[in-house]
Parts: sequence; C-alpha cells; structure tokens
Amino acid sequence: MSDFNSKESGSSSRRGFVAALGVSAAAPWWHHVSPGAPPPAPQRPSGPPAGGAVPPFERLPSLRDRITPIPEPEYLERQEKARRKMAEAKLDAILLTGGSSLLYFAGLTWGRSERVFAAVLPGRGEIIYICPAFERRRAEEQIRFGKDVRAWEEDESPYALLRQALRERGVRRLGIEETVAYFVSAGLAREAPQVEQAPADPVTAGCRMRKSPRELALMETAGEATRNAVRAAFTRLGEGMTPRQLSELIAAAHAQQGVRGGFAVVGFGQASAFPHGSSMTQQLRKGDIVLVDTGCSVEGYQSDLTRTIVFGPPSDRQRRVWEIVKKAQSAALAAARPGVAAEAVDRAARGVIEDAGFGPGYKFFTHRLGHGIGLDGHEWPYIVRGNKLLLEPGMTFSDEPGIYIYGEFGVRLEDVMTITETGARLLTLQSQALDEADG
Repeated sequence: MSDFNSKESGSSSRRGFVAALGVSAAAPWWHHVSPGAPPPAPQRPSGPPAGGAVPPFERLPSLRDRITPIPEPEYLERQEKARRKMAEAKLDAILLTGGSSLLYFAGLTWGRSERVFAAVLPGRGEIIYICPAFERRRAEEQIRFGKDVRAWEEDESPYALLRQALRERGVRRLGIEETVAYFVSAGLAREAPQVEQAPADPVTAGCRMRKSPRELALMETAGEATRNAVRAAFTRLGEGMTPRQLSELIAAAHAQQGVRGGFAVVGFGQASAFPHGSSMTQQLRKGDIVLVDTGCSVEGYQSDLTRTIVFGPPSDRQRRVWEIVKKAQSAALAAARPGVAAEAVDRAARGVIEDAGFGPGYKFFTHRLGHGIGLDGHEWPYIVRGNKLLLEPGMTFSDEPGIYIYGEFGVRLEDVMTITETGARLLTLQSQALDEADG
C-alpha cells in the first residue's frame, strides 16, 4: 500500500502504524478467546476460489527449496556499477549505514542505533567498515567483501576514523545514502568539514531501481507466498472474526510456507475505507467488505499485495466499485512500458476512476498509484503525478488503485508490476472477482 512519505525506505512507518493499531500480535488469536468460548466457525466467501483449488491451510507447501540467495558475483557487479555511477555523479565514495542499501551492496545485515556502524564504498579500492569495537567480531563474521575494519571504543569518536578513511582514499565529495541518520552526517561534517556531502541517490537508487533476474525471481516467490497466505486465510473467515484474528492467520500461513511475514493491514466494512487501517472496533458480519494488505520477505526481498472480497453475497454497489478498481489496475498495466513517464501510469488508472464518477483527483482515489519495491517495501520509483522519470526494464513497483467511500467501504487491488523490454507484467495473478476467495 502507498505510504505517506515518498522518500521512505523499509516501509517502517506503515508497519509501525499497523502495530499501533494492534492488528497483529505474537500469539495466535485462538489463544486469546474467552475461556470456554469456541472460535468463530470457518466460513468461505460465496463462490469457488480463483486460480485453482486452495490447499488446506495446514498443507500449504514450503517454498524454501525454490529460494536461491543472491550469489557473490552479483554483489561484485553491483559494486562495480555503483562505482561507474559515482563517476557519473562526480562522487568519490558513498557512505552507508545499517539498512537495505548496505545489504544490497555489501550483503551485510546490520541494524541502526546510536552507535555508528558505517561502510564507505569508494570509487577505487575495497570497502572500509567503521565499527564499535565490542561488535567487531560479530561484524567480521558477516563481512563478505573487504577486510578493512576500523573499530572505535565507547569513549572514542567514530567520525575521526571516518575522516581518516576518507583522507586515505582521497575523498573530497561523499555521497550520503538517503536513510543515513542526520546525527551521522552532522557528526562527520563537524569532524571533516573539508569533505563535501551530497545525496547518494544517483548511485543507490540508480542501481537498485532496476532488478536483476535473480531479484525478480525472489520477489515472485515472495508474491506467490503472500497470495497463497491470503487465499488460505480467506477460507477461514467467520462471522464475528476480528482484523487481528485474520492478520494472525495470514502470518501463520506465511510461516507455513517457510517465509517471513512482514505486516497485515485488515479492514472490515466501513473500516475498509481507511487505506492504512482503522482503530475502530470491528467484527466481521455478512455483507462486509474485507480488505487485506499484506506482504512477506524472501532473502530480504519484499512482497506487497492487497485483496478485497466480500463476506457473503456482494451488493450491486460493492460489485460496481470493485470492477472499476480492477479496470483501473488493468489500465495502469497496459500503460506501463519502457520510455513512459511514471506519472503517466498513475494518470491511466486515475482516469478510469474519474470517468466512472469517483473524482476529481484524490477525492476517492486518495493516494498515488504505486511505490517501488525490492529490499524495501517502499523505495524508488514512485508512480505519482509529477514524477517524470522514464520507466526502464527491470523497474518494479506496486499497481494499487483504490476507491474509498467513508461511511460505506473501500476497495483496493494491489499487485507488484515489473517493466519488461516491451511492456509490463504483474508478479502475481491478478484478482479475479469480488466474491471469490482470491478477491
């Protein structure tokens, strides 16, 4: 689902928002029912499941044997591509801290904290790592590229080590990766004012926006796992169920397949008109729209999928709105191809919705059409009015139009799209019908 901050990486605000709403929890919902109270009886939406029979929940197949990690040569190719883009952007090096870009370029997973852990990827030479001394051995266990690890004790400054490393490599203009914390760039600026800092986006986003075949394969596996999870969970819908209960079923279905579930935004009835979920009390009733936005992670690569169905027979109005949204999603897919501006894809979907009477602009379709996706749930490029970036093969982003009618219901359909050499395709099977278990 589209997030509020178009520069956000990692989808952290959405997942934090979901957690704040309490729509997911560690213990399964059936551990929280009142003593002696049976769980809601499983029921299926009317109609057969789309895309083939849904496997029984407990027999969802593991996908682990289909997952191939990114090999070392591809990381080296990424580093060399980054160096070429540094030269184009007149950067001598880029600075990375914990997060997805560190994973992308160095194959290293590290969290963020007040203690500086950083990697300098220079235009020439091997990567230099700046590390808390007490974490050095843990870092060396994980480091796959380069052996230059410089450690700082708790009463020492990491910025002095950074300054020395930059001076040794002749770095005068340093690219700062977009998620590096301000205190890190500010600390470096105080220690090394002679080093000009500039955005590293031309390098980091420039490399990461176009996915390799191996990356696309991991994303397709993640998408398949999420679609399987949603379909299986929909077969267990029951009257009286809460969003939290459904989100926990989806998490369990992801785990059953051997993948890591990330988030689930669930809305029933009127709450489905809130794109990022609502804190209102919800219990599923016949005739309610059920909107689920969820995803998982496979080798760090994210899926993001939204399905909207109705629990019980749909009304004519529900069906009409769903069909408009489906048509808008298909229009975006048809419009996307190499050389087309990102904003034109948003315009194609929004035009369908406006022509159907749900406009103008953001009145009912309240957010942009889509966001890039890869190692972050939200990354470059953004499919939004005003973005004139020309699409290129290998770019991946969500195709997620919606119509939200406060006081009634909302409908959103979301699949991840990738640009091909001649057009575009979805990484998951598109929704089939409002009254089918796949949505």
